[in-house]
Amino acid sequence: MHLGQEIYIFFYKYGMNGILGIILSSLLLGFVIYKMLSICHNSKIENYKDFLNLFVKNKRYLAIFNTVINIFILITFYIMIAGFGAYFEQQFGINSLIGSFILAIICYFVFLRDVSGLIKVNQFVVPVLIGCLLIIGANIIESENIFNISNYVPQNISWKWILDSILYSSYNTILLIPVLIALRNLINCKKENIIVSVLTILLVVILSLIIFCILTKVDVNIEKLEMPAVYIASKISEVFKYIYGFIILSSILTTSVSLGTSFLENVAKTKEDYKKYAILICMSSIIVSKIGFSNLVNLLYPIFGYIGLVQIIKISMLKNKQ
Repeated sequence: MHLGQEIYIFFYKYGMNGILGIILSSLLLGFVIYKMLSICHNSKIENYKDFLNLFVKNKRYLAIFNTVINIFILITFYIMIAGFGAYFEQQFGINSLIGSFILAIICYFVFLRDVSGLIKVNQFVVPVLIGCLLIIGANIIESENIFNISNYVPQNISWKWILDSILYSSYNTILLIPVLIALRNLINCKKENIIVSVLTILLVVILSLIIFCILTKVDVNIEKLEMPAVYIASKISEVFKYIYGFIILSSILTTSVSLGTSFLENVAKTKEDYKKYAILICMSSIIVSKIGFSNLVNLLYPIFGYIGLVQIIKISMLKNKQ
């Protein structure tokens, strides 16, 4: 979501090793993209169920894995709701529960209607968000030498930076794999597969390094900020503060709707069930959001990183059998 919390938790706290971690994590994501697209073509994968059937033969285990995925989607939905509230509390001093309540209500009414148009807004929001990050990065690079990281962050030589780098990429693959399956028909040959993988690696490295450098410019205790990137954006200019804020909130909204809709379609068997579950997840999201955006990210993302790691291992084994 480019709010700074993930980069801080998984990379920044390790200093220069964190930069190495960003590169390692990006390479692993590129590896997954290449392998997954190859599997889709070699094994004629049409949907996520086909993918799971490749390495989960037991129906009971398949049901368990599907349940885990649905839980991950739901928790990520909760994190988006918390993030919406965290933005208003950090920027305007408004209680985070109020912001979370507003987004939960919006999501509920959107769930009961056609959401395809709103979800497609992400096709516009994401490129603009990337552009905003590049602008912030340009401002930081012009301001002073940002490469002397030792001036800003502790140097930690613990091996844990390697584990966190792997977990960062692995939890991201949980939602990435369904997207890759959906895009399989747009990549028609091995050369295109390689190009997509390499470009993804470069983009992730550049954006992550920009956010890493953004964190070096935070002049308060980062641990007290829910959204460090938003904090720095607000210091560039008043206009940019609101533009970046609008893009962030739009991205959170569309992502929340996409995640919530995906969860509801996976678990609801009837229209009545759909409505009941919609009420349930929206109401519970307000309660869960009280835990705090950064706390949820810090606690839950590493846990799901281990689950994503299982997928990565399985993908590697499947490809070797092709």
